[in-house]
Amino acid sequence: MAKFINPFTDVGFKRIFGQEFSKPLLLDFLNNLLVGERHITSVQIVNNEQPAEYNGDRSPEFDVFCETDSGEKIIVEMQNREQPNFKERTLYYAAESIVRQGEKGALWDYGIKAVYVVAFMNFSFGELPDEFRIDAGLTNLSSGDMFCDKLRLIYLQLPLFRKEADDCNNDFERWIYVLKNMDTLNRLPWIAQNAVFRRLAEIGEVSALSKEDRIKYDRSLKAFRDAYNTYAWAEKKAMEKGMAEGLEKGMAEGMEKGMAEGEEKGKRDNARRMKADGMSAELIAKYTGLSAEVIAEL
Repeated sequence: MAKFINPFTDVGFKRIFGQEFSKPLLLDFLNNLLVGERHITSVQIVNNEQPAEYNGDRSPEFDVFCETDSGEKIIVEMQNREQPNFKERTLYYAAESIVRQGEKGALWDYGIKAVYVVAFMNFSFGELPDEFRIDAGLTNLSSGDMFCDKLRLIYLQLPLFRKEADDCNNDFERWIYVLKNMDTLNRLPWIAQNAVFRRLAEIGEVSALSKEDRIKYDRSLKAFRDAYNTYAWAEKKAMEKGMAEGLEKGMAEGMEKGMAEGEEKGKRDNARRMKADGMSAELIAKYTGLSAEVIAEL
C-alpha cells in the first residue's frame, strides 16, 4: 500500500485542496500558480460537486472565493475531471460561475468578479497543445492583447510535466512534481525546507485518514483505477485499430504502387525491344504510351 494518497482520486483531491484544514495548502498553491500576476490573501472554499453523470463518474469540483492584496475578488474553480469535450466543459463551468454572480433587480451594473478555472489533468488531451501548462483567456484577435481579464482557463496536463525533483526551480514546479508523484513516494521532498510541504505530508498520509475516510478513499481509488484502465484500454484499442487500418491502407497503396511500377517497367522493356528492331519513336510511343523523351533515353 502506498504511504501517501493519490491526489487525483475524489477523496485525495478534496483532502488536499477542498477542506477547511487544507486552506493554507490551497492558498500557497494558488499564489505559486499565479505568481507575478495576483497575490491572494484569503480563500473561502465552497463545495460545488455535481451529481454523477454516469456510473464511476469522478466529479470533484469546488469554488474557491479569493481576495487579493489589492481587494480584488476572484473565483477559482478547481476541477479534476477526465471526460469528453473537456475544453467545452471547462468553458461551461466558467460561464456558470459568471452567471451565478448575477443580481436580481434593475440596478445591477454587471460588475462581475474574475473567474479562473484551474483544471488538473492526469492525462493529456488531444485538442490541447502538447504543453504542460496552457493559459487561455479573452484576447483581441488582431493585436493579441488582453480584451477582458474576467475569464481565465488554466489547464495543467500532468503527464507532460517531466521534471525530476532536482530539476524543479521554483515552488510551483515543486508542487506539480509532488502532486504527480505523491502516491509513489515514501517521503516527500522539501519538507525540511518548506512548512507547506511538511503539512502536505501530514495531510496526505494514508495512515492519517479516519476509518470512515479510509473506506471512502479505498472506494475512490478503485474508481480511479477502473476509470484509468478503461481509458487505457480504449486508447490501446484505438491505437490497434489505427495501426491495422494503416497497415491495410499501406498494403493496398504498396500493391497499387508495385503494379504501377511493374506496368511502367514492362512498357520500357517493350520499348527497348521495339527500338532495337528499328521501329520509329512515333510508333513506339503509340503502342506503349511512353513519351518521346523517355523513349529517347532508352
